[in-house]
Amino acid sequence: MIKITPTTTVAELLAAYPELEEKLISLAPPFKKLRNPFLRKSIGKIATLRNIASVGNIPLNDLIDRINLELGLPVSSESFEDEDYFRPQPSWFSSDKIKVSLVEGESGDKDKMTVVAVLKAAKDLGKGEIIELVTTFLPAPGIDTMRAKGYATWTKEDQKDTMRTYFLKDQ
Repeated sequence: MIKITPTTTVAELLAAYPELEEKLISLAPPFKKLRNPFLRKSIGKIATLRNIASVGNIPLNDLIDRINLELGLPVSSESFEDEDYFRPQPSWFSSDKIKVSLVEGESGDKDKMTVVAVLKAAKDLGKGEIIELVTTFLPAPGIDTMRAKGYATWTKEDQKDTMRTYFLKDQ
């Protein structure tokens, strides 16, 4: 048994409680990708409950409570703060700085991880240049990964079900 917290990864959760896979998938359409063994194994290692709450547009406390209730565990008395990935446009953003634009599923491989494509594109990025990532979901694990690598990020909802995330190499 593991303690369910915002930093629990999907991999840890499903290793301990494999019966939760369908519950997670039922919470939001992007979670259907968990059925793909490759994506589950790879993205599951970095995606935390805080990330999937953001991706699924579910308050973090509600997600953790739902999981605990599904497992027959007591609801947490802790209050967790949601991550806010949507902030005002930063001063560093300029569309003329976009050097690479990646569109989810454009390569023909819908199961390809967007974070892998971003990391690959980032290798050739110069200081002050931007990667644009267009997805049908909030790529929270990828945003956190790029922030940890020192990239500035900004995400906006372009239209319903279309997110544009920008990664600036400022080092």
